[in-house]
Amino acid sequence: MTHERREEPEERGTPGAVPAPRRRGRPSRTAGETGPDARTRILEAARTEFAERGYDRTSIRCIAGAAGVDAALVHHYFGTKDEVFAAAIEVSFEPALVIPGLIGGSTDGLGERLIRYFLSVWENPATRAPLLAILRSALTHEAAASVLRGFVLRRLLERIAAELDVPDPTFRAELAASHMVGIAILRYVIKAEPLASADPEEIIAMVGPTLQRYFTEA
Repeated sequence: MTHERREEPEERGTPGAVPAPRRRGRPSRTAGETGPDARTRILEAARTEFAERGYDRTSIRCIAGAAGVDAALVHHYFGTKDEVFAAAIEVSFEPALVIPGLIGGSTDGLGERLIRYFLSVWENPATRAPLLAILRSALTHEAAASVLRGFVLRRLLERIAAELDVPDPTFRAELAASHMVGIAILRYVIKAEPLASADPEEIIAMVGPTLQRYFTEA
């Protein structure tokens, strides 16, 4: 007797076919979840979240959700929450771009240039909101204070002082930082009058010579 050869059911679309096993792991990222655009979105979301929620209530998951990416991608680009926090500060100050202009090849007028730049960042509504959140968080949360200290001193003022031929540059940087952060707290957080409503040029005229002395007098 002749046996007819039975065709095996096709894998796809045939009843009774055994489905191929699913691969485990994260799905591949789409173009919108990678590249410079994703990094920029994460950083902008971080600034907004820190500004609205403060340091304590902002998490990597919150930032990722606001940016529309996976939390692992936030860790990939920035690491810990503290590092995201530091990046949010840096994007407001952009030290790599401004420090050469502040030094300007000469120490003449450095104090005025520094306080003018500092106030311009705070007077800009786009950068003021996240800085306010950062400063408020630093007053009540040690981790936030540590990040702020590290940025203001090591990445901004000490880099300026290191370019100067003066003794005790770190101490001078801390004196300058205490002066400027104090102004920020009184003017923008506490809103103490008459400092809160003073014309920026008036502040620059009075504070510039003091900062100049910190950085240049032997």
